Amino acid sequence: MAYHKVNADQRAQGHSPYLDNDDLQATALELEWDMEKELEEPGFDHFRLDGAVQHHLGNSQSPDLDLEPIQPSTSPKGRFQRLQEDPDYISHYTRQAPKNNRCNFFQILKVFCTALIVFIFGIVIGYYSGKKCPSPPASPEPNNPHTYHEILKEIKAENIQQIYRDLLQFSREDDVDTAMKILVQWTSYGLEDVQLVNYSVLLDLPGSSSNTITLKNSGECFYPDGQQCNRGTKTLHSQDLLYSYAAYSAKGTLEAELVDVQYGTIEDLIRIQAITNVTKKIALLKLGQSPLLYKLSLLEDAGFGGVLLYVDPCDLPKTTDLADKAFMVSLNSGGDPSTPGYASIDGSYRQHRLNLTTLLVQPISAVLAKKIISVPENSIQKDRCVPLQLPSTEKKIISLNIQSVTTYRTISNVIGYLKGTVFPDRYVLIGSHHSSLNTSSGQEWASSTAIITAFIQALMLKVKRGWRPDRTIVFCSWGGTSFGNIGSYEWAEDLKRVLQRNVVAYVSLHNPVRGNSTLHPIASPSLQQLTAESQSFNCVEKTKCPGSNVSSVQIQGDSDYFINHLGVPATQFSYEDINKSENSSFLSEALFPVHATKTEELDPSFKLHETIAKLTGQVTLQIANEPVLPFNALDIALEVQNSLKVLIGDKVDASQLLAVASQLRDTAELFQSDEMRPANDPKERAPIRVRMLNDVLQSLEKSFLVQQAPPGLYRNILYRLDERTNQFSVLLEALEHYKLHQSNETIQAALSEVLNSISSAQVYFKAGLDVFETTLAGKK
Repeated sequence: MAYHKVNADQRAQGHSPYLDNDDLQATALELEWDMEKELEEPGFDHFRLDGAVQHHLGNSQSPDLDLEPIQPSTSPKGRFQRLQEDPDYISHYTRQAPKNNRCNFFQILKVFCTALIVFIFGIVIGYYSGKKCPSPPASPEPNNPHTYHEILKEIKAENIQQIYRDLLQFSREDDVDTAMKILVQWTSYGLEDVQLVNYSVLLDLPGSSSNTITLKNSGECFYPDGQQCNRGTKTLHSQDLLYSYAAYSAKGTLEAELVDVQYGTIEDLIRIQAITNVTKKIALLKLGQSPLLYKLSLLEDAGFGGVLLYVDPCDLPKTTDLADKAFMVSLNSGGDPSTPGYASIDGSYRQHRLNLTTLLVQPISAVLAKKIISVPENSIQKDRCVPLQLPSTEKKIISLNIQSVTTYRTISNVIGYLKGTVFPDRYVLIGSHHSSLNTSSGQEWASSTAIITAFIQALMLKVKRGWRPDRTIVFCSWGGTSFGNIGSYEWAEDLKRVLQRNVVAYVSLHNPVRGNSTLHPIASPSLQQLTAESQSFNCVEKTKCPGSNVSSVQIQGDSDYFINHLGVPATQFSYEDINKSENSSFLSEALFPVHATKTEELDPSFKLHETIAKLTGQVTLQIANEPVLPFNALDIALEVQNSLKVLIGDKVDASQLLAVASQLRDTAELFQSDEMRPANDPKERAPIRVRMLNDVLQSLEKSFLVQQAPPGLYRNILYRLDERTNQFSVLLEALEHYKLHQSNETIQAALSEVLNSISSAQVYFKAGLDVFETTLAGKK
C-alpha cells in the first residue's frame, strides 16, 4: 500500500506545535483513513511520492534528518493539489468527488456564470468599439507592384530639394556633427533603429599653407589652380587651395625634369623609356582611361619621383568649365591605412603610415598645365579641341613642394535599420555618403543624402500604415568617402562575418547627379535584368524615359568593399553629361571644389533627383520583397562567355577557359529553368525550397573574387574597366604587362585565377542543383 498511517509518536518527531491538540490529531487520522481507502482504488498505483519527499527536503531545517520513514500525512489534499498544479502532471484518473460535491457544484456553476457574463460583455464592447475605430488595413502582398507605386509616388522633387537645402546649411561642420543631424532627421521620419558608428582613423590632411609648383626656367611660383604665389591670392578660396592635393602622397620637395607621359599607358611608358631615363623625374600625367592607382603603380615601378596630375579639357563635357579648378584625389585603395584589412576598433594595432606611395603627387588645373607647357593662344582651334602635349624639344625643370599632415580623426557612419518580417536576417543595403572634414567633395554628397532621406520619408509613411518589407533594409550614410571610402570599409570590416552571411545586395547612391544629359545605370551581371526592367517600370512619359544600356563597369564610391571583398551584387543609377571621348572614364576620381559644379544649376527642378530616387527605390523594394531574389544566374554565364571570346590570340590560349565557361552556361540554364521557374510560381512554391534557392542566388558572384588584382582594378572579375573594354580586367592588364616586361608569368597567373573562378562557379551551381534533386528524391 502506497500510503501508511502515522501515529502520534511519529508525528511528535516533526516538532510541530499544531499537532499537540487531540482534536487536530483525530481529524488527521480520519483524513489519513479516507485517503488510504481512496489510494486503494485502481488507477493510483502509478503515483510516486518522490516529488513530495523532495519538496519537504527542500524546506527542511535539519539536513541530517532521516526521511525514509517520513510520509506527508499531515496534508494529503495539499500534496495532490500541488501535483495537479505541476505543469508536467497529467491526470489519468477521473472519479466523483468523495465529499462536498454539492459545494463543488455550486462553485463550478458560479465560475461558469461569471465567464459567460464576461464573454457577452466583451462581445458588446468589441462591436461598438469596432464601429468607432475601424481595424487597420491588412498588409498587402509584399511583391505587389501597387504597393511599390504607393510608396514611390510619395517621393517628390520639391521634398528632395527642401531636404537638400537643409543639408547644405551644415555642410561645413565637423563630420560627427553632420552625421548626428542626419541621424536626427532619419529618426524624425520614423526609422526605428538608427545608430551612429564612429571610428578613429588616420587621415592625410593639408598643411597650414598650400602646396606650390615652381618653374625653374622662369622662376615663377604657382598654386595648384594656376594662381601665382602671393599674399593676395593666398587668401582667395583658401579652402580650395588647401584641398587641392593628393591625400597620402609622399611629402617633401623635389626638383627634376618634367616628362610628359600623357595618360600613363603601357604604350606611353614604352615610348618614353626608349628615349630617356625617367629615374627621379616628374611625370606630367592626364587623369582618365584607367584607374589612377594603377597608373601611379606603373610610374613608381618605372622609377619616377613625382607626378603632376591634371584633366585635359578635351576629356571634359562641353557643359562643364573646370579648366581653372584644381582638385583633390586620394591614393588610398580603401579603409583606414593604419589598420589595413581589419577594423579600426579599440585595441587594434596601428601602423602609422605617413604615405602610401613613394611618389610626390600633386593635382593641378588645366590652366596651370597650359602655362607649364607654354601653349600659345593662336594655336587653340575653335572648331575642335586639341589635347595638351608638351613639345619634345622643350626641357622643363619643375620644383614640387608638397606638405600635408597625417593625423587621427573621427569618422562617423549613420546606419538605420528597417527590419523585415519574413527574412529579417537578410539585408538589402542602400548607401550614400556625407560631407566630412571640409574636403572639396562637391555638393553631390548632399544630393545623395537628400535622395536616400526622401526615400526613407516615403517608406515610413507606408510602414506607419502596417506595411513592412520581407527583408531588412539597411540605410547607410558613410563618412570619409573622399579619403578612400574609409567609413564603409571600417564598418564592413568590423561586421565582416555577419555581412558575408546576411547581405543580399548593395544599392549605391554615389554622386547621383553629375550631369543632366544621360541616365547611366550600372549593375553587376546578376542584377542587370532587374535594373533594366526598373527603368520602364517607372516611366510615366515614354519620351522622358529612353532605354539605357546597363553595363557592368567599375563603380566609384562606397560600394567598393561590398563588391570586391564580399562578392555582393550591386547596382547604381546616375545622370551624366554626354561625352564621346574615349578617355573620359575614371575622371570621377577627381574631387573638384564645392562651387565648381552647382547641383541646382544641373537640376533646377530636382526632377532628375526624383527619377534617381524612384529608380533606386524600385530596385531596393523588389530585392527586399520578392519571395525569390530577382537575380539572374544565366546573365552571369553569358557575361563570362562574352568576356572570354575576345581573348583568343597568339599570347592566350582560351580554349580551356571557353570549355569551362560553356559548362557554366549549361548549368546556369538548367538552374534557371528547373529551379527558379517553379519557385517563382506561387502554386508550386515551397518555403524550404525558396530559402534554399535564395541562399544559392545570394552567393552567385562570390566565386568570381580573385585573390590578387593590380592596384585600382576590381577583385571581382565580372566588372569591366570601362564601356570600351569587354575583357576581364585582370587578363587585359596581364597582356599589357607582357608588353612592358616581356614576361609570360603574369599572363599564366591571371589565366589560372580566371579559370579557377569560372570552375568554382560551375561547381557551385552544380552543387545547388544536386541539393534540390536530393530534396525532391527524399520527398518522393
